[in-house]
Amino acid sequence: MDVSVVIPVKDERDNLGPLFEQLVQALEPTGWAFEVIFVDDGSTDGSDQVLEKLARCDSRVKVVQLARNFGQTPALRAGIDHAQGEIIVTMDGDLQNDPADIPRLIHHVHEGYDVVLGWRKDRQDSLLVRKIPSWIANWLIRRVTHSNVRDLGCTLRAMRREVAFELPQYGEMHRFISVLLQNSGYRLLQVPVRHHPRRFGQTKYSLSRTVRVLLDLITVRFLQAYLTRPMHIFGLSGMMCILGGILSLSVAVMQKLVWAERLNRNPLLLLSVLLVVVGVQFISLGLIGELLTRTYFESQGKAAYRVRRTINIAAPLSARARAA
Repeated sequence: MDVSVVIPVKDERDNLGPLFEQLVQALEPTGWAFEVIFVDDGSTDGSDQVLEKLARCDSRVKVVQLARNFGQTPALRAGIDHAQGEIIVTMDGDLQNDPADIPRLIHHVHEGYDVVLGWRKDRQDSLLVRKIPSWIANWLIRRVTHSNVRDLGCTLRAMRREVAFELPQYGEMHRFISVLLQNSGYRLLQVPVRHHPRRFGQTKYSLSRTVRVLLDLITVRFLQAYLTRPMHIFGLSGMMCILGGILSLSVAVMQKLVWAERLNRNPLLLLSVLLVVVGVQFISLGLIGELLTRTYFESQGKAAYRVRRTINIAAPLSARARAA
């Protein structure tokens, strides 16, 4: 299998038939062996019946039906886990992504890139509900994560099989796939792709997702900068609190000696105690984080790095031991 197209679906009944027809028109002329994996993420509008009909008519249609609505990230993961293609393409099922762009993305993967991302340069969405929140979110994520990806929300992407299996499989981390892959050292390319207005159904996005994006951004920033050294953030915060407590206590003592202020009525004394206690808690969290980090990497045999290739170097001793 050359190409697997993974499409999470949630209540997209009227879009599924036209979408598959466009995929066939785009991929058949290439001569690649391809499959289209629809992941039904708890649809309630009859999408499952449409998918079943498509699968009966064409064996290239594969359907993964989830037990309930788990969200886009787990749905993507489920589709990738069932994919057999050497190159995996992901896209939305709302007909806003154009399947005709897929061969161009795959061509760039064949040129040597690990991941090729779509960039909705001329986005056809509502200005207030979709475009402006997306622009703000993209700008904030780029500033915090130091990413240079222009469109972090475009789900149309092509990637090598081994890259796809490193994608997150929990929460709503699909919004940060580009950032996470870039942090892992993969070679990324972003190219402009076409974007169409929604023809059928309703969008699943609203302004409420902005809060979730901010919370997920905190997680991504922590994973990006402090996954292997949690003590650096918690320990630094703890030391600052303890120093603030010592400073507050010093001021309270000076007030006692110079102006005869009573310590038991001085709020600075209580502030110093609070800051020291909070500081000790932060340092304790850092120590627990260090233990969890070592358990995460050592118990599962994970490495804190990823090697692209070696030249005239045998496999590391640990790898040879595992092979034996």
